[in-house]
Amino acid sequence: MKVIAIAAVTSGGKTTAVNEIIMRLANTKVLHFDDYEFEGEVDNFYQWVLDGADYNVWNLEPLEKDILNIQNNGTCDYLFLDYPFAYCNEQIKKYIDVAVFIDTPLDIALARRILRDMRNASGEEIRNELEGYLKYARIAYVQMQKDILPSSDYVIDGTMSIESIAENIINNLDLPVVF
Repeated sequence: MKVIAIAAVTSGGKTTAVNEIIMRLANTKVLHFDDYEFEGEVDNFYQWVLDGADYNVWNLEPLEKDILNIQNNGTCDYLFLDYPFAYCNEQIKKYIDVAVFIDTPLDIALARRILRDMRNASGEEIRNELEGYLKYARIAYVQMQKDILPSSDYVIDGTMSIESIAENIINNLDLPVVF
C-alpha cells in the first residue's frame, strides 16, 4: 500500500483534490485530518508561530491508529491523507510514501474559506473575520508555505481547476486511472 499525503493551507484544495482523485482510482481509501480531534491541537496559531511553529505539538495518535489499521488489513492499494503537514509531523511522516503540496495563493484560499464557511454571515461578521485573518491567522498560512511546501515531494499549482490539479497529481505519481 502506498500512502500519499495531500497538503495545502486551509481552504487550499486538499479535500476537493483528494475527492476528485479517488473517484478516478480503484482500491483507494482516504483519511481526512479534519475528521479527527487531537490532543495538543493549537487554538492560537499566531502564538504557535511565534513559539517556533512546532508541528509535533499535535498528538496524532488517532490518525496514526487508523493508518496502521488500514495498512495491517491490506484493504487498499492507495491510502490518501487529506492532511496539512506533509512530512513535518514526526509521528505521521514515517508512514508517508509521497507528499504533495497544493500551492494555493493565500488570497484564493481566504476567498474560498469565506465563501465556504461564511455563506450566511453578515457583512460585519465577514469584516471581523478578515480583520482577525490579517492580525493573527495569516502568519500561520505563511508559515505553512515556508515549512510544508519545501518538505513536499511535489508542488502543484493551486490556481488550476480541480480537474487539472487531480490530473497533475495522478500523472506525477504515475497512478493507474480506471475511471
